Amino acid sequence: MTEVYTRRESGVARATSPIYLLLFPIPVVCFVGALATDLAYSASAYLMWLHFSEWLIATGLAFGALAALALLIEFLARPAIRRGGLGWAHLVLFYAALVVELINALVHTIDGWTAVVPTGMTLSIVGAILAVAAAGTLFRVPVTWVETRREVMP
Repeated sequence: MTEVYTRRESGVARATSPIYLLLFPIPVVCFVGALATDLAYSASAYLMWLHFSEWLIATGLAFGALAALALLIEFLARPAIRRGGLGWAHLVLFYAALVVELINALVHTIDGWTAVVPTGMTLSIVGAILAVAAAGTLFRVPVTWVETRREVMP
């Protein structure tokens, strides 16, 4: 008996590899966490929260760069994703979040209160919103790509 594997493609869900799906949530969580620690720092002025924000942004950028590379490779390799509007929206939102958070990382290197209030806080809010919006576009698409197996008689 010969086994034939068929694969149906659908928008963003098909274009993302398992590596991308593993890496993508890390920057989203780190950027939202950096916003939370910025809020804690602005409420308490305790320097530990500023350092937490710096580390969360750096970690989010490191894993975000790897995820962005995987997304770009999948985006260029799969024409189905380029046809759908959600694929482009996800790519633009995620890359915009990374750019905003890169600027945010530079702002957070300023010493003390001026690193967070008001510019760092604003950049953290914008970056977190963009990252969550990118996650929303990715997971709004129903997953219809399924590998099915059927047997073919000789």
